[in-house]
Amino acid sequence: MSERRSIDVVSDGHVISRIIGEGSLSALPEILEGYDEVFVVYDENVAGLIPEIPACKGMVAIEATEEGKVMATVELICRSMMDADLSRKALVLSIGGGITTDMAGFAASIYKRGVRYANVPTTLLAMVDAAIGGKTGVNFDGFKNMLGVIRQPEFTFISAEPLRTLSTRDFFSGAAELLKTFIIDNSFGNYEKAVSLLGSCGKNLAPEALQDLIFSAAQVKASIVGRDQFESGERKKLNLGHTFAHAIEHEARLRGDDITHGEAVAMGIIKAAILSEKVFGIIGLAEAFKAEFSLCGLPVECPYPMDVLKAAMAKDKKSEGDRIHFVLIRSVGEVETVPLRIDEI
Repeated sequence: MSERRSIDVVSDGHVISRIIGEGSLSALPEILEGYDEVFVVYDENVAGLIPEIPACKGMVAIEATEEGKVMATVELICRSMMDADLSRKALVLSIGGGITTDMAGFAASIYKRGVRYANVPTTLLAMVDAAIGGKTGVNFDGFKNMLGVIRQPEFTFISAEPLRTLSTRDFFSGAAELLKTFIIDNSFGNYEKAVSLLGSCGKNLAPEALQDLIFSAAQVKASIVGRDQFESGERKKLNLGHTFAHAIEHEARLRGDDITHGEAVAMGIIKAAILSEKVFGIIGLAEAFKAEFSLCGLPVECPYPMDVLKAAMAKDKKSEGDRIHFVLIRSVGEVETVPLRIDEI
């Protein structure tokens, strides 16, 4: 991604957002030329990565944790924007992982009934998933992303450069979302490419080696969002593994266990594969994914039994009546959404 690349997210014939790929964060000031007011919301852990921002009217650092992903933090962001006297023409620029982009986007969507925002994701998970598509929000009463809106960013600026700052664990946690994307759409054999690259290089993988795959995953998500912006149909496929994952995260928080979102997604995809075998009569799907995910350094065994996860799953956002739309796998590159009751699971 040494040369700048761009993807238009197009819905009903209109460009609703852009994804810009660039090798270095140093290109960000040029991208921001033309914006008269910019307010930066950033994860305190990435302060050293932020280049000089043109027309910057203020900044606020947040602690980007699941525990801090609550309305109180959104209020902090909004109060900081008020103190900076931001007008409705301002651009809120979020720099950080998915927690940061979720909260900054939500704050932007409600400040003065909505101002523009843009994302600069600094984690692999955010680059291929969280920072694209306009989902924003916070956790509520311990349940994942229960409050939020869908509001598209002006743009998402993707550079692999910040990945060098991540711990090995956080880097590979993001690999779960990368693999998820290619399980949904494997048009160019990217799933096999990703497994091979992540598995063969392991901890010695240079982030830049993933640049093309990151951009390909962004293209997949952009295409799906463009066809189904508000998740009335096809976009639900992007929730592969997430019903299980959110329940796993909820239980982990209750017990004080240390499980990242990406790790929960990896476990959730394995659960979805097991369920797919039962529903579709497939043999060997889950074991294949277990082997491939393990090769990529991802956990595959959920520490909690289904009867423990059941209560959290019943409160899933994707539930309708007594059914939840589970994304099931027929094969790599072919998934479908199936409504099932919790007791069926």
